[in-house]
Amino acid sequence: MKLGYTILYVPDVAASLAFFEQAFGLPRRFLHDSGMYGELATGETTLAFANHALGEGNFPGGHVRASESKQPLGMEIGLVTADVAAAHARAVQAGAKELAAPSTKPWGQVVSYVRAPDGCLVEICSPMGA
Repeated sequence: MKLGYTILYVPDVAASLAFFEQAFGLPRRFLHDSGMYGELATGETTLAFANHALGEGNFPGGHVRASESKQPLGMEIGLVTADVAAAHARAVQAGAKELAAPSTKPWGQVVSYVRAPDGCLVEICSPMGA
């Protein structure tokens, strides 16, 4: 088994795709004509977005909407880059909220945290062991 994709449920799929394209340079793979689902090309594992209505249809009990939560959800998307400071600044300039500025962790990895306009928590980090 392998991780094939991650889907983030958001209020506006097109807006989330545009933010991640601008903030992180991730190319759009596609946006469904309905606007309810879209994907970014991120390597072997796909990062996808679906609107809240699609989520409600998939699991009728509902879900916690990151976009409406005052605190970030207890899960994150981790994006790896050699230049965390530049990526962090680009994300904030594109509209992300800074949660933690880049800092070097005891194990040597540089890590920062931002919250996307759709509420998703994003870790920006250097490669492990770099």
